[in-house]
Amino acid sequence: MDVTEFEELIDRLGEDLSLWPDDRRLPAQELLARSTAAQALLEEMRTLRHALAAPPVRAPAGLADRIAAAAAKTKSDIAEPRTEGETAGS
Repeated sequence: MDVTEFEELIDRLGEDLSLWPDDRRLPAQELLARSTAAQALLEEMRTLRHALAAPPVRAPAGLADRIAAAAAKTKSDIAEPRTEGETAGS
């Protein structure tokens, strides 16, 4: 087994080698014993799986409303003051 085949198997079977069929797991374990590239790949996949399993990051309550209010205030502060009946082109 080479690193490319190992990566394909991780994609299909997951990073938990104990769940792999014996005919795939044993060559994978042999590859891991001698290949730092395979070890790094397995660690990367475990890290990715852990990150994907983590709860989502949530914005603090009311953040979207505060952003919209600040944007509206900025927009109104920038707009030129107009007198009654005046248009943008006047």
